[in-house]
Amino acid sequence: MTLTEKYRPKSFLEVKGQEEIIKKIKTFIESFGKKKKAVLLYGPPGIGKTTIAYVLANETNSEIFELNASDFRNKEKLKEILKPAIEQKSLIKKDKVILIDEADGISSEDEGGLSELINLIEETNYPIIITANDVWNKKFNSLRKKCELIQLKEVDYKIIKSILRSICEKEKFDIDEEILTEISIKARGDIRAAINDLQTISNLKDYMPIIFDERNKETDVFNALRRIFKEKPNVDLLSLYDSINMSLDDIMLWVEQNIPLEYQKKELERAYDLLSKSDVFRGRIYKQQYWRFLIYENILLSYGIASCKKNSRQDFTSYKKPTRILQIWMNNQRTLYKKTISEKYAEKTHISKKRIMSEFLEIKPIINSNPNIQKELKLSEEEIEYLKI
Repeated sequence: MTLTEKYRPKSFLEVKGQEEIIKKIKTFIESFGKKKKAVLLYGPPGIGKTTIAYVLANETNSEIFELNASDFRNKEKLKEILKPAIEQKSLIKKDKVILIDEADGISSEDEGGLSELINLIEETNYPIIITANDVWNKKFNSLRKKCELIQLKEVDYKIIKSILRSICEKEKFDIDEEILTEISIKARGDIRAAINDLQTISNLKDYMPIIFDERNKETDVFNALRRIFKEKPNVDLLSLYDSINMSLDDIMLWVEQNIPLEYQKKELERAYDLLSKSDVFRGRIYKQQYWRFLIYENILLSYGIASCKKNSRQDFTSYKKPTRILQIWMNNQRTLYKKTISEKYAEKTHISKKRIMSEFLEIKPIINSNPNIQKELKLSEEEIEYLKI
């Protein structure tokens, strides 16, 4: 179980940093049907929109019936799924809460799904909770009129840090306070992201202060991926990456990680082929300094990847952060220890560092076998641990 799931709040008292929102939710439930039958929770990712819906169900002893954007493919599909849920009583709980999660994934080209949702809101016997990141998209114009709007704001970093510290105490993580502060600040109010970062470094034997990406960059890249993978290929995609505060190399890692979530069979094969061609141009840029090839790398990575699909897609996909970023960082750390050990060994033996590096596989077991050598070289605990790998 991930830490985000393990420490997901179960009661309103456990929800931190959203006290005003909790009051509004309670008021909505108490006055359900008198004014509005649905509430639209909106705000940036990871601040607790979905969690609040589940806590509400738990607090009111209600069954939660959850849908996501993939259920909005057309009017008939939505009616088939949602209409029975808003009419029938729960078989296992006292009451029922309907959750429509990640409504941003509803395509503006959906075949009547959004308009049918608005009709069903009028008919529902149970409160409907809708979550979205950007509620001011024009496709939500009619939906906003039918819902009570409640905005969740970014959680203060001090609150996030207190949550991380509590998890560390329960899990017995020995994480430096400065690292907790850095994670909390760079999370930009995203509690889920902060907890995921905490879990990442807790799995490392040794960690140094890691510079975590600003969360607004990830939000931008999520939107970019959604357009690349969902929309029909068009010339606007060629300039899509220009607005993202992220290098094209990092964007390539994001695309590589998420291609299998979107494409299958022939589409997948072609997408990986174009990704590999983009990587070839990237290599030529770095090795030969042919920067004019940057335009080809960008074309393949944007319009090229988008052209691999047969049709535009309307379903919702939860994109994942590339795991290779952490792998690259860990590999760099291992290389760093190799270099520092080689420098110390070269200084004591009057042999060039370059030679020590090239013969490191032979020298490593010698250093590792004798604690006196390690002491003479003044190796750190991290360097000694590296020798054991």
